[in-house]
Amino acid sequence: MPVFRHAVCNEIYRGWDFADAAKAIRKAGYSGIEIAPFTLAEDPAAITAGKRREYRAIIESEGLRFAGLHWLLAAPEGLHVTTPDKALRERSWDYLLKLIDLCADLGSGGVLVFGSPKQRGLNGGLTAAEATRYFVEGLAGAAPHAAGRGATILVEALSPGQTGVVNTLEQAAAIVHQIGSPGVRTMFDTHNAVDETEPHAVLVDRYFDLIRHVHVNEMDGRHPGTGTYDFQPILEVLHRRGYSGWISLEAFDFTPGAEKIAHDSLRHLESVSARMSA
Repeated sequence: MPVFRHAVCNEIYRGWDFADAAKAIRKAGYSGIEIAPFTLAEDPAAITAGKRREYRAIIESEGLRFAGLHWLLAAPEGLHVTTPDKALRERSWDYLLKLIDLCADLGSGGVLVFGSPKQRGLNGGLTAAEATRYFVEGLAGAAPHAAGRGATILVEALSPGQTGVVNTLEQAAAIVHQIGSPGVRTMFDTHNAVDETEPHAVLVDRYFDLIRHVHVNEMDGRHPGTGTYDFQPILEVLHRRGYSGWISLEAFDFTPGAEKIAHDSLRHLESVSARMSA
């Protein structure tokens, strides 16, 4: 059976004690935890060194690995990295540097999935090209700090309905090549690829060398197995290419409850892997 490293994004456990969530994640069969910083504090960058060590100790005590951070700029409110307001833009990119430090403090080799559509959307009358230029400049400026701390910023392509900045994996890959730093790579999210015009497996294969992380969910944002998305083609490509990164569950509908979402998603993905090896 193909073996993948499975993680789960922790916001489905929002409101849980962190230690209880870590126990539940391990019990469900996952080996990694991916963290949305806003679930830890209203100002994640202000989390003390002692509290960071505590979170890391909890993760490790459950036998989990820290996969990384996502929803990077959802808190505190008001951040925006592509605004024409230079002062706000600089403050927002400075905040990302602090999140790189948080990522490195929580675990080694973590990724920072840069989605955050509201914080990188078109703003102040800018064109997509102008906003993208600000985005690339900011990423290039942050890349050395990420590389120096052993973390990787991942440019996430988002659908046009979410943002006007970086809407395809091709565009994300072009930015990675333009910056040319080990501190910046890309990732693939099944849900956010809804408007891609080529088969997802083809895209994953084409840009495999730049992909460091994979988010899995149904096209409507529910957890795997509740819809009709066929995960087998992309899992086959990942297995054939020797993917060693995380396959991380990110669900947007929390209605079924965290434990059911985590359990059912992993069992569904495991069943797909079992069919691949049959």
